[in-house]
Amino acid sequence: MSARIYQPSRSTTQSGTARSKHWVLEYFPETPREVDPLMGWTSSSDTQAQVRLKFPTKEAALDYAREHGIDAVVLEPHKRKPNIRPGGYGENFATNRRATWTH
Repeated sequence: MSARIYQPSRSTTQSGTARSKHWVLEYFPETPREVDPLMGWTSSSDTQAQVRLKFPTKEAALDYAREHGIDAVVLEPHKRKPNIRPGGYGENFATNRRATWTH
């Protein structure tokens, strides 16, 4: 069996990072998904595709993979770009604004 170990990114609709601090071990699918002719749903006979294991650190996930003989690929997380524009929405309405209001 082969799997990937990664740190999930934060939700794009939320500003918090609550679900992105742990590491996840997820198995690669061994069989392709099939379309059910009656309902049109996709399904698979591969039950390992449903398993997602969470670990507090990357090392803990790698240790688990080694103990159980799983070929794991580690995907390093992408770092967030710093905010380029200083200030925020309130800066648009500041009384000491240097540029003229254009809209």
